[in-house]
Amino acid sequence: MSIAPLVDSRPVAAAPSPPAAGALPLPVVGADLSVPLVTGEQVGYVNLDYAASAPCLRSVLDAVGALLPWYSSVHRGAGFASTVTTELYAAARQAVGDFVGARADDTVVFTRNTTDALNLLAAALPEDTTVVTFASEHHANQLPWRRGRSVVLPVPASADEAIARADDALRGAPSRHRLLAVTGASNVTGELWPLSELAAVAHRRGARLSVDAAQLAPHRAIEMAAIGADYLALSGHKLYAPFGGGVLVGRGDWLDAARPYLAGGGAVRRVTLDGVEWASGAPRHEAGTPNVVGAVSLAAACGALAEVGMSAVAAHEAGLLDRVTRGLGAVPGVERLEMWGPASPRIGVVTFQVRGFHPGVVAAALSAEHGIGVRDGSFCAHPLMSALAGGRAPEARSPEAPADAALPGAVRVSFGVGTSRADIDRFLGAISDLVARGPRARYRLDAGRYVPEPDPRPRPALAGLLAGGTGGAVHGLLASHLAPCQSPA
Repeated sequence: MSIAPLVDSRPVAAAPSPPAAGALPLPVVGADLSVPLVTGEQVGYVNLDYAASAPCLRSVLDAVGALLPWYSSVHRGAGFASTVTTELYAAARQAVGDFVGARADDTVVFTRNTTDALNLLAAALPEDTTVVTFASEHHANQLPWRRGRSVVLPVPASADEAIARADDALRGAPSRHRLLAVTGASNVTGELWPLSELAAVAHRRGARLSVDAAQLAPHRAIEMAAIGADYLALSGHKLYAPFGGGVLVGRGDWLDAARPYLAGGGAVRRVTLDGVEWASGAPRHEAGTPNVVGAVSLAAACGALAEVGMSAVAAHEAGLLDRVTRGLGAVPGVERLEMWGPASPRIGVVTFQVRGFHPGVVAAALSAEHGIGVRDGSFCAHPLMSALAGGRAPEARSPEAPADAALPGAVRVSFGVGTSRADIDRFLGAISDLVARGPRARYRLDAGRYVPEPDPRPRPALAGLLAGGTGGAVHGLLASHLAPCQSPA
């Protein structure tokens, strides 16, 4: 099987010099984790679910540990710890902006995640804005725009078609203000989008470009100014910093003209009994005590990746991607899902179906019988999955499956800077065994997820939340409330 080149003729970013040989994989928290199998054995955990939530870099955890003794109030405290915390928060803002190649006058607003950042931007759009996006987007880059005027284009058959369709839609948009909102890399297929060309089209039509960089940022260097992106959103939990931080970076005029995303302390210059003077810049949309730990951890992850070099990250993942795709190509009944064909450049994400197997059972068996974590479902991209696999709904659907089980499903393998060749080989051996022999255990649906029946695997105590007694009661309460929400993303 031919493997896509990972350096696009339409570059999305600059390429730093690679580090010394042997720098990758990088140390991540959980690399030495052991998990139980249904057989009673314990094996080393293989995490191939980076596209959902990447593990924490060890250096990021160290940075958080160094911060916590100094953690204090931000902007208003008189103590020395507060001074240090305030300076750290400002330094983190600068570091994240530098990492994505922001312009000197861009605003860097800390948020909770990419979804939060894009909702902030949606709330800040001028009232007459028309947003153009594609059906191939993650829900986070579709649903926020529906509150106003939006045009959703069909899943394009090629990168060139995406450019042409965006051009046509923006040319025909009647609004004075227009925004083209696209992903940098698909969370389903991993394919890279032609950002520079899309930015050129947007600007030629008097529009702006917003980039959902949740999947792009952990895998490729980004230069917003060089690309021509006007706005960019990303998440810390996908960038090896899972401490609740995200960011929206971009032009400040729309943000300063909009009502604050949240109303409260920190977003104001002055409050009277009958009026308020709002702040400008990032503070306008950061009311309340900010997530300093999330911001600093995100900056630490950006620094660690910049130090190793994003060109080295891309090269490391290229080798793993080649290994995965060639290995899966040798497994009977495996079919990869992709928009633009095997030659399209992509990040370390591979999504596939296995003929005769429900994707939920494949994922459950990889976990319960082999200690490997992957993702299954529709990946918060239902329209794209319907386009790619609508004619191939999950096989062997159980009669007690919930209504949303009728959505097209697949299995997604994703990896990054903490992944080794041995991890990939474990997965390929496991999927080959599963396809050849079938699952060893029995599986049933539980709140929309396939689980072993029975499931003898002991849970860790984790602060008592998963242990017996009160912890067990808490776990039961959480499970009963969370079960309806467990839709694969």
